[in-house]
Amino acid sequence: MIDRVDFFAAKLDYETDASDVHAALKAGEQLVVIDVRSDEAWAQGRVSGAVHMHYSEIAARAYQEIPADAEVVVYCWSPGCNAGAKGALEFAKLGYSVREMIGGFEYWVREGYPVEDADGVHRRPVDPLTGIARIRSRA
Repeated sequence: MIDRVDFFAAKLDYETDASDVHAALKAGEQLVVIDVRSDEAWAQGRVSGAVHMHYSEIAARAYQEIPADAEVVVYCWSPGCNAGAKGALEFAKLGYSVREMIGGFEYWVREGYPVEDADGVHRRPVDPLTGIARIRSRA
């Protein structure tokens, strides 16, 4: 039987979330964020600064584009999509230090973090059910 402490510690080694990824990027940590979704989904919007690499292309492209010692975070659309897990598995097979961003792009958007598309970088309104809206005081 797996010890609960070991289980949850291991889970945190393999998963992260939008809030932690945003905080790490803001702090200047060197993460390579990989969007493993389709070309169409990528075009609709993505985590600002992410690299697009469909999970089916990782084995062929990763070594050429991503340093072997990189800290990699992969994401797909949402909790209802397993492409992030497929992408994480492909990076793990290649020996990368990789985590899956649980909640995917959906929760990145819902928490109001920067979204990039062909028109530039935008922020959508924070969903009060998933993120904390920061209220600016007016002087």
